[in-house]
Amino acid sequence: MSQAIKLGISACVKGEKVRFDSGHKRSHFCVEELGKHVEYKTFCPEVAVGLPVPRPTIRQVRYGDVIKVCRPDGSGDVTDPMVEYGRSVASKISDLSGFIFCAKSPSCGMERVKVYHDHGKGSESIGIGVFAEQIMKANPNLPCEENGRLNDAILRENFVMRVFAYKNWQSLVADGLTKHKMIEFHSQYKYLIMAHDYEGYRELGQLLARADIELAEQADRYITRLMQALKNKASRKSHTNTLMHLQGYFKKQLSKEQKAELSEHIKAFRDGVMPLMGPITLLKHYLREHPKEYLAQQVYFEPYPVELKLRYGY
Repeated sequence: MSQAIKLGISACVKGEKVRFDSGHKRSHFCVEELGKHVEYKTFCPEVAVGLPVPRPTIRQVRYGDVIKVCRPDGSGDVTDPMVEYGRSVASKISDLSGFIFCAKSPSCGMERVKVYHDHGKGSESIGIGVFAEQIMKANPNLPCEENGRLNDAILRENFVMRVFAYKNWQSLVADGLTKHKMIEFHSQYKYLIMAHDYEGYRELGQLLARADIELAEQADRYITRLMQALKNKASRKSHTNTLMHLQGYFKKQLSKEQKAELSEHIKAFRDGVMPLMGPITLLKHYLREHPKEYLAQQVYFEPYPVELKLRYGY
């Protein structure tokens, strides 16, 4: 039995009352829905560096070329200890398959964090949370997302899909990586990759075909390119292209009427009048009627538990 998927998460997003005002930013999706399928490890860098709850607010403030994390008046600078804490955590999270940060936080925001001017007038949303930056810099392949962005159906689906893919890769490596296992893994992900990044799909196939690279380097290159490819948001057009490839496997088994029905489902999805689950459900039905081992192992059909109901955003 595979080990549970573990995710890092900002403690306030998990519902812990650790914010400056003793509040939290509890995410219903993270706790009530995704939480049924993963285990969380919580982090609050502000509490970790010794700040109390409640506490005076802190922000990112620019002093010349330096950005500090401190109180609005410049006192209580915690930049260095927070960077040190972030580096420490970043070096010890190889068991995590993803990380969910608190948006806009001076410590945990992934992007667009407000950076204030030292004279106190105005700000620019150009910062990265000091803690989040260390996590992402040291673990570039780790799927990361913010609680706010997870309200977007497409971004939510994309993040969860990457988490499950990364966990599968981690399990593969932990089991003892071989060239054969890597090729099998890639075969299972073929159509999911195609739906997100056709160029990446081609490049990954070419990478695995090479015999002049050591296995460890090939694996490092593979997972880096895979996670880049899957981070691309799939579109109705790219999904349609993938669905048509899958449709081709049944051209000899389906009747004229069945072929027409499947084509209508794919067209309805492409035109935006049917969710992605429509043509996928029909393809899975035909796969049960006409078993094909290669297709049956395709992660594209079920990249994560269907109970999460994530594919209705398309």
